Amino acid sequence: MRLRDQLHPVYKSEYISKKKRLKEKLNTLAISVMNQWPGVRLRVTEGWEEEKDMHAIDSLHYEGRAVDITTSDRDSSKYGLLARLAVEAGFDWVYYESRYHIHCSVKSETTQVNGKGAGCFTADSKVTLDNHKVINISDLNIGDRVLTLNTITGEMEYSEVLLFLHRDADLVHSFVEITTESGTTIKLTPSHLLLRWRRRTTETILNDIEYSYAENVAVNDSILVHKDKAYVERVTSIRRVIHTGVYAPLTTSGTIVVNDVLASCYAVLDNQFLAHLSFIPVRLYHRIVNLFSSDHIVDSSHIKGIHWYPRILYSLSDYVIPSGWMDTN
Repeated sequence: MRLRDQLHPVYKSEYISKKKRLKEKLNTLAISVMNQWPGVRLRVTEGWEEEKDMHAIDSLHYEGRAVDITTSDRDSSKYGLLARLAVEAGFDWVYYESRYHIHCSVKSETTQVNGKGAGCFTADSKVTLDNHKVINISDLNIGDRVLTLNTITGEMEYSEVLLFLHRDADLVHSFVEITTESGTTIKLTPSHLLLRWRRRTTETILNDIEYSYAENVAVNDSILVHKDKAYVERVTSIRRVIHTGVYAPLTTSGTIVVNDVLASCYAVLDNQFLAHLSFIPVRLYHRIVNLFSSDHIVDSSHIKGIHWYPRILYSLSDYVIPSGWMDTN
């Protein structure tokens, strides 16, 4: 079952296909290669290795966490840029091992702490303020009020931005781009929660929504969009894209309308209720602050990285939340 000299995708190897983190990075890199060189594909020359005398005794090839890659045209002049694309795709280690291939590997899936913060939108995503002005999410500030969905009443409302769960203008990341039948498009990280409609036989949209990881949404699924009110639209296309900049604002309601698509503010935990419940201290703090100050817009341009509060929650989640509810890769 050893993977050798295969064009991407590399799912002939059952073992390597189970390594979700490696597969995600390969998918991202494959897209980059096709975008950089039209007609050229990513070529994997070595993946999971079961013959122990083929590499060093501690080689990650034996764990299914390493691949050797080239381009399909085997043009060695491309390998320098290929290595750079691999870095941008998120591989933890990229090494120009020889003139014949690039070696790439990822860390163990059980040690990926940073992956837990990867629930964000792209910098050019649009949000609507309470004055009806539409701005890029990268220009959003703490204290701004943005369009959201009240998940109790089902009504659209404007909620305050309490903090940024994650904000990094320089981080290169893979996103899922989802487009509906009307052309509405949203780009969000794979583990971010999106509002999906479960069936088409009821008039009560709110009672039939579920929160799904963006990576689990499929073509012909139905998601909620906003055009004066909440509507259901069919997904017509899904693809992986790479962008620079990640933004994850937390609102009072725990939801947010991005590019006219209704989305959760949360990621990683596959349970909107528990995720929202865990931020009660944050909402209480800001409620107290609001009692003493009616105007506290904070310039957020200096904020970078994952907020300390969700960092604590992520570290505790390994002990108090069933692993089946978490997407940590």
